[in-house]
Amino acid sequence: MKSFAFQDLEVWKRSSRLACDIYKELKSCRDYGLKDQMTRAAVSIPSNIAEGEERESHAESARFLYYAKGSSGELATQLYIAIDIGVVDKHAGLKLISEAREISAMLGALIKIRKGCVREDTADYTTEPRT
Repeated sequence: MKSFAFQDLEVWKRSSRLACDIYKELKSCRDYGLKDQMTRAAVSIPSNIAEGEERESHAESARFLYYAKGSSGELATQLYIAIDIGVVDKHAGLKLISEAREISAMLGALIKIRKGCVREDTADYTTEPRT
């Protein structure tokens, strides 16, 4: 199916960096519930990209890319909440949200590519059309 590894994808590289940035931003956070949710969502993005790219079909890859895209939205939501409750600095949080949104857009484009590669049954043009 593919001649490259998931590590070669720019979206995987950026989402991995985002996950690390989330861990760094939340290093001193004492709200362990929110911290756990946010780090799980952040780690889920590159993890699902990798899992999907290791699958045997474009359809399976697209399915896991959808999961990664969902986690990106989840993380952005949690960042908005973290900013509002004062857990994350507004400037830093908005920068992280921007990166999550860009990654989400990249995932959307990659999903379209993967879904475009899903084969459909070919039409039979050897018979005459109905009138």
